Amino acid sequence: MKFAGEDLPTGFVGRSPRVIQIRAQLEKLGARRMPVLIQGESGTGKEVAARSLYNAAPQGQFVPIDCGSLVGTMMESELFGHVRGAFTGATEAKRGLIESASGGTAFFDEIGELPLEMQVKLLRVLQEQELRPVGSLQRIKIDVRVIAATNRDLEAEVRAGRFREDLFHRINVVRLTLPPLRERKEDIPLLMERFLAAADRRYVLSQEAMSAIVDYNWPGNIRELKNCLERMMAFNSGPLLHYADLPTSVAFHTRARGGEAFAAVAGGGAVRLRTGVAAPAFALQPVVPLQELERRAIHHALEHTKGDRTVAAMLLGIGRTTLYRKLKDYELG
Repeated sequence: MKFAGEDLPTGFVGRSPRVIQIRAQLEKLGARRMPVLIQGESGTGKEVAARSLYNAAPQGQFVPIDCGSLVGTMMESELFGHVRGAFTGATEAKRGLIESASGGTAFFDEIGELPLEMQVKLLRVLQEQELRPVGSLQRIKIDVRVIAATNRDLEAEVRAGRFREDLFHRINVVRLTLPPLRERKEDIPLLMERFLAAADRRYVLSQEAMSAIVDYNWPGNIRELKNCLERMMAFNSGPLLHYADLPTSVAFHTRARGGEAFAAVAGGGAVRLRTGVAAPAFALQPVVPLQELERRAIHHALEHTKGDRTVAAMLLGIGRTTLYRKLKDYELG
């Protein structure tokens, strides 16, 4: 399933206090070229935050540098570039990623993954604002704004001797800490609305599916939430996405909670996400048998469509013949 864009186009979506605070910080820092360190778990939107800082006052290029993918002897060449003949296979000169970002912004994603020897060389470049490509005797002046991101506790890494203290202080002029999704669950309906709006076609989430989604803790954060929706749409042509379409991990969590996420099912049916819709309130209640859930879903679908069985069958994701049979089985008319 394709989406209109990989990142949320307006940055951080939500009305939770933490997100409101982050948006205010991004707005204040956007026009300034001071180094910023963004901390947060994987999938919390660290690159989205970095691009938001850049887009607030775009200047030059935004160059993402995935420090976790820089390995082996080519690491220095990737960062600083090389001249022709610098090593076997260097048939032509190549600009490094940092030089490509000169005049703009270099985003060092997962900077905690850099080995110590490369941290030393990067620190020198950031301090002197100049670099020397591999194999060259000439130094090149650069003007780079530095934004770094990490899912590690860099202060703990410094104490353990795995990250240089001087480099840490160099990049930690301003620090932004992004909250995990489990600490701002009230934003999940708005995030789902944004993802659904960006999809190729319009979908509707059933109430029980939405309740289970909000109840889950999302260890993979926003990335996992988006992947969950993509999976649901891949196996269901819609328009109604059911609880049964959820990944096993989400469904199992709900069952393990003893049916807590089904508290809103009594109000059942399908719900369209709209801006401002709050997350469902949860209260402990016994697990509702599947047949009863199905009967309620059919009843509310018919109420929603004012008795139009064709539209109700479409919303429920079943054929008209199946709906007629179930109406008879449940004595719904």
